[in-house]
Amino acid sequence: MHTLYLDAFSGISGDMFIGALLDLGIDFEEFKRELAKINVSGYDLENEKILKSSIFGTSFDVHMHHGEKDHGFVENHVHHHNHDVRHLADILKIIDDSDLKDAIKEQASDVFTEIAKAEAVVHHVEISEIHFHEVGALDSIVDIVGCFVALDLLNVDKVISSTLTDGSGFIDVAHGRMPVPVPAVMQMRVGSQIPIKQDASIHTELITPTGMGIVKNIVSEFSEIPSELTVEKIGYGFGKRETGGFNALRVLLLEKKN
Repeated sequence: MHTLYLDAFSGISGDMFIGALLDLGIDFEEFKRELAKINVSGYDLENEKILKSSIFGTSFDVHMHHGEKDHGFVENHVHHHNHDVRHLADILKIIDDSDLKDAIKEQASDVFTEIAKAEAVVHHVEISEIHFHEVGALDSIVDIVGCFVALDLLNVDKVISSTLTDGSGFIDVAHGRMPVPVPAVMQMRVGSQIPIKQDASIHTELITPTGMGIVKNIVSEFSEIPSELTVEKIGYGFGKRETGGFNALRVLLLEKKN
């Protein structure tokens, strides 16, 4: 088993996390076979080795066959046909009905529930009223489940992280203008001791609700790299936002010194 260290100098999102783990050397075909156990269709996975600032890393993305990627929950007062949206319960059923390992099902369901709880508080609705676009929900299912599939393939049993870094200012979303950290990310700090520092030179979000949900679920401590561990491999997962800086999540696979 291994310890994973998250060097989150530019925040974290689901695709950055998966990209970084793939960059450590996961067999992409095996990763796709495991994800296929969700038993859903309508997407393709992209795994591309790219160069940024003379550093090679991996860009991971989920491409939907129809519709748009996940843009968060759909407000209850907006009229949608039933086939256009998925409730949290629908998403949890898809995960539970899959052929994935029970531990992966449990962790992915916990992250979805954590995000939905935060959104429900922020938008002052019951958690049962939280809706996600059907296509967007599929994107998030693949993203979140993929994180735990990748951890399992790497035999990671412990995750440590640096302090998380977020941007600053405001971002424009479907519901209007939101402060950074975005409200769902800030809400997930309630009841936790997750340290976040803001970079005033970056005027956009660096920590997504998915990224925060993953951190809250898997990270057991926030610290420097433990002195009793040595670095075995390093991976970089690139983000999609143009931040004006080096937008990547760096992960270190650690093992005990001999």
